[in-house]
Parts: sequence; structure tokens; C-alpha cells
Amino acid sequence: MPKHAKSKARGHTAAASGPASGYRRTGVLFNKDFGQHILKNPLVVTGIIDKANIRSSDTVLEIGPGTGNLTIKLLEKAGKLIAYEVDSRLADELVKRVSKTMYKSKLHLVLGDAIKNPLPAFDVCVANMPYQISSPFVFKILKHRPLFRCAVLMFQREFALRLVAKPGEEHYCRLSVNAQLLSNIEHVMKVSKNNFRPPPKVESSVVRIVPHRPAPDVDLSEFDGLLRIAFERKNRTLAAAFKKKGVVALLLQNFKQLGGEPPEDFKQFIVDVLTESDYASKRPQQLAVADFLRLLKAFNDAGIHFRGSI
Repeated sequence: MPKHAKSKARGHTAAASGPASGYRRTGVLFNKDFGQHILKNPLVVTGIIDKANIRSSDTVLEIGPGTGNLTIKLLEKAGKLIAYEVDSRLADELVKRVSKTMYKSKLHLVLGDAIKNPLPAFDVCVANMPYQISSPFVFKILKHRPLFRCAVLMFQREFALRLVAKPGEEHYCRLSVNAQLLSNIEHVMKVSKNNFRPPPKVESSVVRIVPHRPAPDVDLSEFDGLLRIAFERKNRTLAAAFKKKGVVALLLQNFKQLGGEPPEDFKQFIVDVLTESDYASKRPQQLAVADFLRLLKAFNDAGIHFRGSI
């Protein structure tokens, strides 16, 4: 029998108790409000697995296996599959289904929330992601050590487009920069909502994520702090964004906490850093990851750091 590790953590895809809250098929109640949309098209399943390039020795991580349409195919390829499922009813259905196959010894099923629980070492992650946990999960695995080889994940289309967007494109944002700092991301395929049971309200896309090796040597909280200010209004120049009263006050406080003696006109001091680094008139939507890294270094060299929130 597959190993069935229990956890008390509540999850994003936990099903509600009443029939009115979901969709019933073959005795299983799916809850659309919590992201339970089962991928039913075998061609899409095959396409996802092919992009993962799974080796027979790999430990594969799957999030939200549901009734196991993707899981069974993963078990055929992987050496071991660790699957996180928050819904005990779906977990029981999966155990029953896998127990009838020759792959039952490969499955380690964790009943719990992948966001709240620690993740084991894994080589590849493949998942039809519950959309509610898309962003925290991406950054959880990108910060996870040891680094994995690749992840092939299905997301809501708009979220996927933000992950892969390049400078100047409509969907380019703080999420794009943070994710691309840590990895290479490519759009693999579009997936129509008609490929799910029950159909979600939005279209989906599959992306392939490969973490950078070595991981960038940068303080991630500092980097994100810079991006929060820059992208608050992405069409505003950086000089305008950093002149805001709350921003100046925060950066001044950080400067003092680190033992610096601030200049009399601290706002102008900030603008001078932007001007000397040639970014004052630039807009964040125009800048690549390398630009933000250079800008962060310029600020840090001047004693300006990004801690706390505005």
C-alpha cells in the first residue's frame, strides 16, 4: 500500500461538506471554490510529463494530485513520487486507485498543505497547481534547498504570463522580476478550461521553471523591498516613486538604524543615487533583472537599504 503520511494542516483545496458547494462525478465531490479542477485530457497530461524529462531515478514532487490522472503517469516514469493532498477524501480515492497498480510502492502520499509543511528533497516538480497558492508555492520551491532540476507547473493563464513576461510587455511586474532573478521560465502550452472537470472560469497555461545554478548572491528581502517601491505604480519614473514621503521616511529610518549619519536633504540624496546610476528617469517596466541588481548595489553602496514596509 502507498505510504499515507498525515498532517493536521488545513489546505487551500480542502473540499466543503455540502453537495451544493461542488461538482460530483464517480462518487467524488470537487469543490471549485478551493481550486479542485481535475485535469481530464490525457494528451495534456502526456505533454506536461514529456516537458519534465523525468528519469527513472528521480524523486518527483506533485501538489494536489486529486484523483490521480497525472499521478499514475508520473509513477510510470519516476523512481519515487511524493504527493501532497489536503483533501482526505481525494487522498483515499488516490490510494485506492494506485493500490491496484504495480507502482504502489513508489507513492508517498502526504495529507497536508504543501505551503505550511516542509518539503523534502526532490528532483522534479510536476503539478496542476491549485491557483490560490500559485505565488507562495513558486517562491517556496525556488528558495528550497537542495535545488531541484526543473518544475513543470500549470497555472491560471494570467499568472503564467506574468511569470514569463519580459521588460516592456504588458504583464511584466514585480512577480516577473523576482521569479526571473531565481530561474529561467518558459511558457510550454496553453490549456483550455474544457480540459478540466469541472471547468474553471479561467484559461490555464503550463510553464517550465529551471532554477539558476548557482543561485544568485543577493539578499532576496532587500531585492523585493526595492521592487515593491519601484512597481507600486509601474508607469511612474523611479525618481517619482522614490520621492514619496513614506518611501523617504522608511529609507531614512533604515539608514539611521544601520548607524549612518544621514545628509540634511535625504530625499535629494536618494535622487542623486538614482541620477548617478542613470535610473532616475527610467520606469520599472523597462528594466531587466540585471538593472534592478545594479540599482540595488548602487543604493546599498550609498548606505540605503530596503527593510520593512511602506
